[in-house]
Amino acid sequence: MNLFIVSWAYIRNRKLNTFLNTLLLALGVGIVVYLLLVMTQLQNKMQANAKDINLVVGAKGSPLQLILCSIFHIDNPTGNIKLSDANKIAANRRFVKKAIPLALGDSYQVFRIVGTNKLYPEHYGCQLATGKWWSNVMEATIGAEVARQSGLKVGDTFHSSHGLDGSEDNQHEEQSYKVVGIMQPSETVLDRLVLTSIESVWAIHEHHEEAAMPVRPIGPPAKYTKAHNDTTSEEDDKEITALLLTFSNPMATLMMPRMINNQSNLQAASPAMEIVRLFDLFGVGADVIEYFAYVIILIAGLSIFIALYNALKERQYDLAIMRTLGASQNKLFTHIILEGLLLAAFGGICGLLLGHGAVELTSALLDKTSQISFTGWQFLTEEYYIFAGVLGVGFIASLLPALQTYRLDISETLAA
Repeated sequence: MNLFIVSWAYIRNRKLNTFLNTLLLALGVGIVVYLLLVMTQLQNKMQANAKDINLVVGAKGSPLQLILCSIFHIDNPTGNIKLSDANKIAANRRFVKKAIPLALGDSYQVFRIVGTNKLYPEHYGCQLATGKWWSNVMEATIGAEVARQSGLKVGDTFHSSHGLDGSEDNQHEEQSYKVVGIMQPSETVLDRLVLTSIESVWAIHEHHEEAAMPVRPIGPPAKYTKAHNDTTSEEDDKEITALLLTFSNPMATLMMPRMINNQSNLQAASPAMEIVRLFDLFGVGADVIEYFAYVIILIAGLSIFIALYNALKERQYDLAIMRTLGASQNKLFTHIILEGLLLAAFGGICGLLLGHGAVELTSALLDKTSQISFTGWQFLTEEYYIFAGVLGVGFIASLLPALQTYRLDISETLAA
């Protein structure tokens, strides 16, 4: 007697109960898996994009907004800061190892245009797939996703738009960018950015004025060769959006934020602190949804218990026949347990598929409109524990009905 075949036959014959139990389990597991995948991928992406960036300097405003804008490029800038102020901070050789300037404000389609220097792609270890890095005003090197979605190739030109929506109504038609290079996929925010020089951003907003004035680039303090006072008057007329800092020693973590925040027109925001704060905000809602999903799984377990318990009463005659044909009490016990495990396993598998499918759907919906992307093709170790927990629920739900088989009176049942 193949208990697996017999158990599966009973499950198939009770289609409505099987459907309801599977649906409840799939919904609960699917929600848990969806939240697990989204939160894990979001946290990993944020940590990867904020790697080795110890501080972000920008205009006064919300620190979280400054971090979201300057590192993850999913919010508007808090304002601009003077280039001279940024250079003073970058020139602090005691605390600053690397300073990366960012000039924001325009976009192409849904992709942000970032004025910066070569330190920015170097920081993320980005390599070129084709072409070269920008070197002249109005040259641009684009990310892999920008090239894939827009169809831009090396040698193509495009007009930027003011703001982040890429609206054609706000296009700067007086000047166009030329694509000189395409970056390889890096799994970082740079995949969805258009990189150019800061002078290009200034040129666009100054309309036909010459922007390639002799301005000392912001970079590692070791590259500086002349005193700050020599260029202060020129730099006072120029602005950037933010400055990304990498510290040279642990002491800077304590000293630099205080030094910068004491300046009335600047603020310093720590990516590590703001990411923790952001996940605290997300975590409350995610925890509530996750607890709700666990309640659904428990309800599904109760439903399996009720279905098996009621079915046991209906199947007493069949079970008695099985006993007369040589099935032992242990086999009947295993038969009922196997039914519960099969129901749980089927619901768990459907839930895993549902969760991964929902993540893929989310990714497809966000693909063209957001800097954030997800994949449903990632599998986490925690999913094995979730599936094992679902099997545990099925086992517990079937345990009492299975124990009832030991109380089955064969002669009384067959005589009824």
